[in-house]
Amino acid sequence: MIRYNLRCEKGHAFESWFQSSAAYESQEKRKLVSCPSCGSVKVERAIMAPQIVTRKGREQAAPAPAPAAAEATGSESTPLLMAQERELRAKLKELRDHIVKNADNVGERFPNEARKMHYGDIEHRPIYGEASAEEARALIDEGVEVSPLPVLPDDRN
Repeated sequence: MIRYNLRCEKGHAFESWFQSSAAYESQEKRKLVSCPSCGSVKVERAIMAPQIVTRKGREQAAPAPAPAAAEATGSESTPLLMAQERELRAKLKELRDHIVKNADNVGERFPNEARKMHYGDIEHRPIYGEASAEEARALIDEGVEVSPLPVLPDDRN
């Protein structure tokens, strides 16, 4: 996971997490990244300081705010945005936990099981599992309703 400091055309600064830089670029190109303050989809990455991990004890140094970014946006992250991010993460975790608790994990059989249910070959039931991006696209192209489980930054650590 990668965290980006972002800025909209109106100067609102915010941050968001992405699977990779390619994932950010893809979502930004499709206008899926929007400002939480004003809803603008004209968003760009703001300058940010890298987060340094030391070898000794694997301690993380706190990222220093990038002065150029703060000057360019005229603002920094607000406690309200941080609270909204924590609330969103809590809701995503709650959603994922509900799915895991109430659905069958069919693992790598997910694409086949979803197709069988879609075409009426087996009884419908809540399932989750694994599918590659290509398999997920193929399911969607066939009209099978699928959604990814939310992945949270803590899941990767």
